[in-house]
Amino acid sequence: MSAAGTGEGTVNLAVIGATGRTGRLVVDQALARGHHVMAVARRPEDMTRRDERLSVAAADVLDRARVAELLAGSEAVVSTLGIGSSRAATVLYSHGIANVLHGMRTHGIRRLSVVSAAPVGPRAGQPFLERRIAMPLLERVFGTTYEDMRRMEALLRDSETEWVALRPPRLLDKPATGHYRVDANRPLPRARSLTYADLAAALLDSLDRPDLQRRAAFIAN
Repeated sequence: MSAAGTGEGTVNLAVIGATGRTGRLVVDQALARGHHVMAVARRPEDMTRRDERLSVAAADVLDRARVAELLAGSEAVVSTLGIGSSRAATVLYSHGIANVLHGMRTHGIRRLSVVSAAPVGPRAGQPFLERRIAMPLLERVFGTTYEDMRRMEALLRDSETEWVALRPPRLLDKPATGHYRVDANRPLPRARSLTYADLAAALLDSLDRPDLQRRAAFIAN
């Protein structure tokens, strides 16, 4: 278990999906920590933040060459890719992370943190209600998304990067609590929700967490 920290040192950081709910907060918090940020988004015009340490660029994460081009000069990557509440079949997570991994290999970038989801993990160890009711219901509604997240996690496991995949429960658009719990060994008890802001902090913190390296971890407030 962990409380949100401030990280160690400053880096040139690429944020993929930088104009989404989590991505914007990652950018804001990364700048507050002193990092230089390359914000990558399909609609860069939606990035209203201005800072001398912030660069903003347009890219479709499914465009492998463009992703690789924009990762040049970065030392770490945070991926906040997402399709929101869409129930349509998708390859955004798996194909997107494959292209990010390709770009990282091209430029010798080692550190990566990504957003996954709690239902992607194993059911064993989940509390009874989550295991028997909540998770099966979510799987029926958003199963195609979770399937692609599982493909994404498999690609991460097969890579040589120092990756961390965070598996949050329901995300809340509320102020940061400043604290979160994380466990890479088992599902968390009473893991009902997590604020977007605390998820953003955890994504940045995890870049400097050797104990989470090359692991998928459950996270919640």
